[in-house]
Amino acid sequence: MAQFTPLRVTDIKRDTRDSVIVTLDPPDDARENFKFIQGQYLTFRRAFDGEEMRRSYSICAGVEDGILRVGIKKVDGGWFSSWANDELNVGDVIDAMKPMGNFHSPLKPDEARRYLGFAGGSGITPMISLIKTILQAEPKSTFTLAYGNRSTGAIMFREELEDLKNIYMGRLSIVHILESEAADIDLFSGRLDREKCDALFSRWIDVKSADRAFICGPEPMMLAVADALRAHGMEESAIKFELFASAQPGRAKKRAAKIDGADLGVQCKATIILDGVAREIEIEKDSQSVLEAANAANIDAPFACKAGVCSTCRAKLVEGEVEMEANYALEDYEVERGYILTCQSRPRTDKIIVDYDQ
Repeated sequence: MAQFTPLRVTDIKRDTRDSVIVTLDPPDDARENFKFIQGQYLTFRRAFDGEEMRRSYSICAGVEDGILRVGIKKVDGGWFSSWANDELNVGDVIDAMKPMGNFHSPLKPDEARRYLGFAGGSGITPMISLIKTILQAEPKSTFTLAYGNRSTGAIMFREELEDLKNIYMGRLSIVHILESEAADIDLFSGRLDREKCDALFSRWIDVKSADRAFICGPEPMMLAVADALRAHGMEESAIKFELFASAQPGRAKKRAAKIDGADLGVQCKATIILDGVAREIEIEKDSQSVLEAANAANIDAPFACKAGVCSTCRAKLVEGEVEMEANYALEDYEVERGYILTCQSRPRTDKIIVDYDQ
């Protein structure tokens, strides 16, 4: 069952013209459930015109800060982000799921590691959590951040980033790439694209000496940075992604062909295991994802983005085969172990077993 907890809003700070930082307080009996790992996110729900909407926002606090807060940037046409920026007040209550996400790596307090971070726009939100936690927990490590924005006025956490540079002098380096403003050095003007990354990696950032890279932003930026990192010698396993928006609409495309005798029937008999209870349902292979069929059968399966981005709907495929159209959230080792994003998975066999509890 997708469990939500009411969190009380204790503070709202206007960060930029179109973004707010919201501090939240869990009930006393739920505080343990809201302890988080750096880089994780919260999934919120709210009804708009009778329809439940769910949105995920990254936690922008260090693990040892003792607070729970998220950054929410207003998106044109975005119901939840517009409401949070324009109508949310201190004292209001928002329903949220416990922290989730894998945009992090294990902390190594005794090691001296070199981290790279690449953020675009509101993609800075989880980076704040990563930077604060890593530099505090690993006193020998360094962090270099390349942060792309349209202009100086659009930079989220601008003052906080400057404060962190002063706190961790010599260990935190920040490069601002501004699209619509000229900089003293041409290298720092323009977009954070493949050409810009190649220039940065050739003249400013030493990729080969880095141990780990974190990327969060729009899909084109994320793909460009990852391609450049690989081209400059970084192993795929050292690159971590957190995509906050996807160019694809979140629905799987129809399959072009059948493979190995699969797809013998139009419907699939599926067993959905959630909270220790197994339910038998049927899934229309050509028109329903596993998540859509589960929700249609009144199974309260967890989900948020429905676009293969957030991993909230992650489950293990115990039996059968599915086609996963998009995957921006699961690591390769998770897929190899049988985990799927149910919002993006359609059956390829006449029977499947999907376990949300594993």
